This record gives sequence, structure tokens and C-alpha cells, in this order.
Amino acid sequence: MRSAILKTALCAALAGALMAPPAQAATLPDTFPLPNGFQPEGIEIGPGPYAYFGSRATGDIYRADLRTGRGKVISKGPGTQSLGLKTDDRGRLFVAGGNAGNARVIDLRTGAVIKSYQLATGTAFVNDVLLFRGSAWITDSANPVLYRLPLGRHGKLPEQPVTVPLTGAIQYVTGTNANGIAPTPDGRKLLIVQSNTGKLFRADPRNGATTEVDLGGESLANGDGLLLRGRTLYVVQNRLNVVAVVRMSADGSSGRVADRLTDDRFDVPTTVAAFGGRLYLPNARFTTPPTPDTPYDVVSVKARR
Repeated sequence: MRSAILKTALCAALAGALMAPPAQAATLPDTFPLPNGFQPEGIEIGPGPYAYFGSRATGDIYRADLRTGRGKVISKGPGTQSLGLKTDDRGRLFVAGGNAGNARVIDLRTGAVIKSYQLATGTAFVNDVLLFRGSAWITDSANPVLYRLPLGRHGKLPEQPVTVPLTGAIQYVTGTNANGIAPTPDGRKLLIVQSNTGKLFRADPRNGATTEVDLGGESLANGDGLLLRGRTLYVVQNRLNVVAVVRMSADGSSGRVADRLTDDRFDVPTTVAAFGGRLYLPNARFTTPPTPDTPYDVVSVKARR
């Protein structure tokens, strides 16, 4: 009798195991592909374990599940660039439009464009975007200004953008100027990296006045995407294939380069976002001639605090 009971229990347990859904993998994939020819630049992660990427080739927006690495295009682009990206808690994605001089806001559920803004006419390179103190802040690498989209009650989008001139220490020269943007650790001002000079600046959001951040003589040449976590600022130095780890003062007036992360899989990474203790970076492969068949991917490395 005891043997029959044990056998019945064992069969029931085995049947339950076969019917149960497969357990989620203990680790997330640390490298996964993007569509061939995609030419990625920007990355944003969240809400949830989902990463969003913008295409320099078409402006398409691609969403990947970080648990599997699989994804799809959720919003067809306008045929112009999609660079810096930021999501908000209302299911919207803010997109910097590169050399088209514009920005747009996309509904993450449907992929539809909710609103578009022409930020500049003539030469422009609308590069990165940050949601900060009730506004979307956007850099222009060709013009010494910030564009601000002040959000109203319940996140209402404005009818028109506000242009904030950058004054003071930052001086635009030939090449890619203001690029990545992040808040200071105390949440009062903005940090902006200037790619061509390797300098980091602190900007007053009230008037655009800038001062240079004291990095103790270190350079952030080719600085691209910025990510602030606590008082650690990650700066992607794209063509150098490194991520500088900068320990910032609370007010952002100074910083110390404590480390530089690199990886054999880096192939000109541009921007960075974090999930589950790891940093994720799309390889833009600027040094590889782009074709419709050129492969692109995303790599992740362990974050260091």
C-alpha cells in the first residue's frame, strides 16, 4: 500500500513538472542582435525589461525584450534619424531627430506619433534628450542651444518648444559639440558633454549659463551618451570604445574619473542605459561602412558604482 501511494505521488509530481511553464533563464543575454542595416544610436530601457533603440538610417524604433533578446520594430520612422530616446511614465517615448532638426513623441502602445516639433531650421543635429524637472530637454550638437518641451498638468505636451541659448564656458567649435545630457546628482542642474573638446559642463536650466566641470585634467573626448546613477556618471566615449566612470560631487561642479570600462565586443558604442545591475550599449559601428546587410548588436557589461 505504501509503495502504491509513493508511486502515485511521484507520478503526480512528474505530471505537474511537465505541465508547468519553463523557468525563466537565470541570466539575461549579454549580447543580442538588432536588425541588419538598422544603424542604432540611442537606447532607453523601461518601463519593465524592455529596451528601445532608434535608427539613424530610417528613424524606426525597435523594442527588444531583455529577457530573451528578441524584438521588433514598433514604430516606423519618417526616413530621417532617431537618436536620443527617453520614456516617461505615461507610455510615451521622446525622440531626438538628428540632422532633421526635429523631435517627436511616440505612443509606446501603438507606435503612433503623438506630436512632432520642428526645433531648428538650417544646419542642426538634435542629439540627446532628458526628462528633467517637468520638461524634456534636448541638445543640439550644431547650435549652442538647448530645446525645452515644458510639460503641463498630467504631462500635457506643449504646442511649441522653448529655445534656451547656451552661454558661458561652453564654446562651440567644428565637429560634434553638446551631445549627451544628464542631471547633476543633486537634481538642480544639467550636465552636458562636449564630444569634440572632451569637456563636461554644468548648465543652469533657468538661463542656459554654463560652467566647466573640474575633471582634474581628464578628458572625455568622443563623449556621447550619459547615464547618472547616484553620484556615478557613466560617459560613453564612442570611438575610443570605453565607458568612463566618473565620481561626481553632489552639485556636479567636479568629478573624478575612477575607471574606464571596455570590452572586446565594443564596436563604437554610442549610448548607455541600465537594467538589473548591467549597462547596455548599442554598437553603432561608425567605422564600418553601412549597408542594408550590415549586422548590428547590443552588448552589456556589469555596472560599477
